[in-house]
Amino acid sequence: MDWTEQKIRSEDSWGEIRRCWEAGETGASLARRYQVGLANLWRRRASENWRRPVRPDPAPEPVEGWDRWGERKRDEFELALADARGVALALIAGMQAEEPPETVPLWHVGFVLAWRAEHLGPEAAAKDRAWLIGKAPWAARFWDDVGRLWDGEHLDWVTARENRDAWRETLGLPEGAAKHLP
Repeated sequence: MDWTEQKIRSEDSWGEIRRCWEAGETGASLARRYQVGLANLWRRRASENWRRPVRPDPAPEPVEGWDRWGERKRDEFELALADARGVALALIAGMQAEEPPETVPLWHVGFVLAWRAEHLGPEAAAKDRAWLIGKAPWAARFWDDVGRLWDGEHLDWVTARENRDAWRETLGLPEGAAKHLP
């Protein structure tokens, strides 16, 4: 095409091109449709500061489809909820029991002992200490030299360290991975 065949587009046409581009149409398709040079389109876009709105990517549909995925997620949620409620009931029972908290899951023993020491007093704390050390001698590290229970973070660390294999299995760490943990 020589310069005598060039078409000069009106501002209305350029306004339409801009609206289409900002709506997501490609520059190449607009250049073809409106018979404008692609380089001219890019120059206009730069000089007039055309911007496309940022749109979040849609979530890709799962392989099994949204219905089956949703049902699977619902089932996982209900299972996790039931597990959490089971732990909560075990913790409540352990905290309120007259005797040491036999039914408390391992990872919560330190938390329950600290709660019992604070709320049930020194007699219950002494009974809990004798029970736990008799059951798990490593738990002697829960108390300092004068018999005071350490804080919860220390209790959790001791429990994880002394039950390393079970802790790693709970986290799903394969053999040999992240050897520094816990």
